[in-house]
Amino acid sequence: MEPVEITEDGLLLRPWRASDADTVYRACQDPAIQRWTAVPSPYRVEDAQNFVGSYAPTVWATGSGAPFAVCDAASGELLGSCGLISIDQARRSGEVGYWTAPWARGRGVAVRATRATARWAFDTLALRHLLWRAELGNHASRLVALRAGFRVEGRLRSAHRAAPGWRPGWIGSLLPEELAGPGADGPAGPGTLPALRAAVFGRPQPTLFTNAAKHEIRLRPMDEHDLDAVVDTCRDPDTLRWTNVPKDYGLADAESFLTFCTAGWAGATSASFVIADPSDRYAGSIDLRLSDTDPLLADVGFMTAPHARGRGYQPAALAALCTWGFAALGLARVEWRANVGNVASRRAAEKAGFVLEGTARRALNHRGDRVDAWVGALLAEDLV
Repeated sequence: MEPVEITEDGLLLRPWRASDADTVYRACQDPAIQRWTAVPSPYRVEDAQNFVGSYAPTVWATGSGAPFAVCDAASGELLGSCGLISIDQARRSGEVGYWTAPWARGRGVAVRATRATARWAFDTLALRHLLWRAELGNHASRLVALRAGFRVEGRLRSAHRAAPGWRPGWIGSLLPEELAGPGADGPAGPGTLPALRAAVFGRPQPTLFTNAAKHEIRLRPMDEHDLDAVVDTCRDPDTLRWTNVPKDYGLADAESFLTFCTAGWAGATSASFVIADPSDRYAGSIDLRLSDTDPLLADVGFMTAPHARGRGYQPAALAALCTWGFAALGLARVEWRANVGNVASRRAAEKAGFVLEGTARRALNHRGDRVDAWVGALLAEDLV
């Protein structure tokens, strides 16, 4: 396949040149590129020279890929990399890949380049669909894909090689009729909910502060030093009575819970926090789980360590977390459910401002049985 040049939306996409090696080397020293892409780490001058001088011309010649240097159309400045990292002519399919140099970020370079690459792939190569993949947590790449028109269709387990093992990833696809036109960001443009959440979940999980009984408490990410306290809390008779935690809860269960918390933040599906008392001792857990079907809806779950009960920690934490969810995630409604009879959970919810809306019959699965549940909700306007 002969290399080509593409000019679109202020960009020039051209074949790589040997003279690009120094700029590629400089760009690939960026920690984000090394963290989220398949470039070698540490990245050496020889890696850049091999990429532009051997790899790129070879895949063009064999027709197995189409790597482009992304440049400013007016100045010629190298801004990033974009192209088809694989082409399957038998299936008329390809996979896109891209990175933006640190000095060119915030200008929509990757979005514009991805659109241009996709348009060429559909129009010239007659491909019928394109794939996009990214490691779970790479929200910048996901947002680029959404703005180009890709649909994120699911997750792949053990999809990306990473020390000490493999990490899960997202996968999406794009059909010719779904490709966004130049300048059209659609539902994922600046200021939209996807953009807002990409900015939130693309950063490290924050620590929230609030007061309970004249003491400052913190909502922070769970850590390994919390595991023993989680085990003790989940072995408590009241916790076992009202939740579905395993009856013989052990350290392996707590480690799985930590993995769940970490993956929820990376995947933008939940925000799980430890409630820490003034001495940073574990006082409970609380999480905000985003709905799969309604982007403005979430529900809460929580448990309190036995030693911290009756101190007002949980209502304060619940109010703080929901306030953050309304402001940072753009939620409109947060729901709470508890088994009928779980008075402690109901009191905590009502003290945080939740309004009891009724009883849902057989709404919850509790250790294999369907049980009635109290249902309540807190709305964004309730906190105004």
